[in-house]
Amino acid sequence: MARPLGPVRLKRTSPGTIAVGIVLVIVILYLLVSPSGPDFSAARKATAALHPLSPPTSPFRKSSSVGGKAGPPPVTRYNLNSVTITNDPVANRENVLVLTPMARFYQEYWDNLLKLSYPHELITLGFILPKTKEGNAATIELQKQIAKIQKHGHEKERFKSIIILRQDFDPPIPSQDESERHKMANQKARRAAMAKARNSLLFTTLGPDTSWVLWLDADIVETPPTLIQDLASHSKPLTVPNCFQRFYNAEKKAMDERPYDFNNWQDSPTAQELASKMGKDDILLEGYADMATYRALMAYMYEAGADIHTEVPLDGVGGTALLVKAEVHRDGAMFPAFPFYHLIETEGFAKMAKRLGWQATGLPNYKVYHYNE
Repeated sequence: MARPLGPVRLKRTSPGTIAVGIVLVIVILYLLVSPSGPDFSAARKATAALHPLSPPTSPFRKSSSVGGKAGPPPVTRYNLNSVTITNDPVANRENVLVLTPMARFYQEYWDNLLKLSYPHELITLGFILPKTKEGNAATIELQKQIAKIQKHGHEKERFKSIIILRQDFDPPIPSQDESERHKMANQKARRAAMAKARNSLLFTTLGPDTSWVLWLDADIVETPPTLIQDLASHSKPLTVPNCFQRFYNAEKKAMDERPYDFNNWQDSPTAQELASKMGKDDILLEGYADMATYRALMAYMYEAGADIHTEVPLDGVGGTALLVKAEVHRDGAMFPAFPFYHLIETEGFAKMAKRLGWQATGLPNYKVYHYNE
């Protein structure tokens, strides 16, 4: 038989407990509905794109449309004469477009990119990746890293905008291993494909407010944080640092470094004579014993302890790290995917720029470092 219960006594809740509960509810609701990171600053809002068809270098946020329909694209007038390109780009708030053709994703590349001290709200990133197994894997990893920064990172870490393109042509060689990439027999086809990728990336992303274009290869894993400011301080049309590679020296039993990019050079009479005897579709290549050009290579001009801002004129450049004034590209200088004065890709670009009146400059004592496979 059930035992009858006595009278129930309710304990009175104190006003302090109720107040604490209300505060907790408000905090929980705020965390649930608030964005993953701080909102755009006033400066970012002022430069935000007005429409999806606005230049890709402008940050864009979807606005609520009326009746589910987006408004018409704006008609905007851009005065390129107001775009400054100076030796102090930070003080003048100059926009930089960092372009990277990427076949493999290296975490060291991304970590180094995040360490760049140039204001990230003035940097647009552009990537192009091949539609291969490696390219697909790189795209997935790249998107993961982008989401961490752009969605969950502090506002100072976020970039102005990021564009990812996929190549619409097949790569000429199946493997991206370093030994396969640098075979002499593969150079013309490989570098022609690289030129197409660079041009596709450039023509798609160059915005009307871009002052500088930094070409940075996906396997450059170490640069000074002030890379952009340092190169821009020379105020040259094309500025290229010296690319080295760290490696373990078995003879010294210690870490060492060696020159890597041999596409930064000053022309020679021997190379010019070789070119004069070539067929119209033949190209000169640098760094191969079977084609001795006797050009002066910037890779061997490095002097330990010397001024890192020492300048040398160049006739050919590599693309591992290359800062270009945007007006050089707007003038028509691109990366030839065909023999141009018997040069191709970045070396052909330097030749084309020079034909347009723009001189390339090298910094032999300013080093950046390439990934060692």
